[in-house]
Amino acid sequence: MRMAVAAIALLVSLGWVRAEPEPRLLERVTPLPTALDRDFRFRKTKLFYLGEKAAPGTKQKQQLSKAGEDTSANAGAKSKSTSVVQEASITFERQYRLFGAVTKLDQHQRFGDYLDFFWQARRPADVTVRLEYRQEKLHAHVQAQEISYAGVRGSRKTEFKVVGDDYFDNGRIVAWRCLLIEQGRVVAENRSFMWR
Repeated sequence: MRMAVAAIALLVSLGWVRAEPEPRLLERVTPLPTALDRDFRFRKTKLFYLGEKAAPGTKQKQQLSKAGEDTSANAGAKSKSTSVVQEASITFERQYRLFGAVTKLDQHQRFGDYLDFFWQARRPADVTVRLEYRQEKLHAHVQAQEISYAGVRGSRKTEFKVVGDDYFDNGRIVAWRCLLIEQGRVVAENRSFMWR
């Protein structure tokens, strides 16, 4: 185990493996000019809310499906319903986000909103990905996080999160928009329905 960690550290220090950049919180959000470019686009957005309690009824439904197992020919079809598959993926996402959080304090720091943006740059460019968002308790106040990438081309995934004390103090994210910025201009945008 120690050798594997040492090997990864060596590869990162040599620059062969890059660590994902961490988002930085902006003190002031300034509007930018928009010049949409077809070379940049958002492909997919994944939003996940990790609350203190598991999704309501998830464990109950799984127990009911086990208790009510049918020996007829339709038993396999009933247990493979889409709701059970969806519940399994939600349960997996919750376990994935809480992996390694042993104590209640560790878990407390992971509760909140997770936003994953999948985007694409068709030509090499220095791109900044900015998430602007509003939280429940702050009403119209806009906050932002940014991650910068140098010389990026192809498909990428950028992860943002509002968790721990930020989540407990200010509430859930109620509206958001994500921007791809090149040379101080917005070249692609993705927004929630509630964003104005």
